[in-house]
Amino acid sequence: MPVTLTDTETRSEIHPLLSTRWSTRAFDPEHVLDDGAAARLLEAARWSPSASNTQPWRLALALRGTPEHQVLFDSLMGFNRAWAASASALVLVAVQRTTPEGKELRWADLDAGQALAHLTVQAAADGLVVHSMGGFEVDAVRAAYDVPDGVEPLVVVAVGRQGDLSVLDERTRERETARERLPLPELVLRLA
Repeated sequence: MPVTLTDTETRSEIHPLLSTRWSTRAFDPEHVLDDGAAARLLEAARWSPSASNTQPWRLALALRGTPEHQVLFDSLMGFNRAWAASASALVLVAVQRTTPEGKELRWADLDAGQALAHLTVQAAADGLVVHSMGGFEVDAVRAAYDVPDGVEPLVVVAVGRQGDLSVLDERTRERETARERLPLPELVLRLA
């Protein structure tokens, strides 16, 4: 039976799309991401804020069963391969860190992160879950997707519907149900 986190302990009440967000490793292998949901994910990322409106993120959405998906899946390393195959889609998030003229875009990684955050919230609004993975072969993805110079693949993101936790091995299932955050005082900087 799929599990949804609804009892996240927050110090202040936050929107349920944020408090129930969960980076699952258990995806429903029968779920198919429809064109409308895929378009909404990309559109949410498209409309995220960026410094000077540079929009330095680049995305590639690959549906399970397509050659594009196979390329991203084959690039995944170790543990990620054990569970990501059941996701409905994989999304490559890349960042352009300089302008075409070579000027540094100092906030590009933040902007790409915001695009992914917007995609994540839209996924939650559509009843989907996502899990970002840094463990992938960057050079393989760069070559297969003909990523231009100045653009760096950052993460591959699994997207789909929450699956049954019982399909995961015991260790992964334990990791799946542990949801912790540092206490707020450890995250908030104060004047010295």
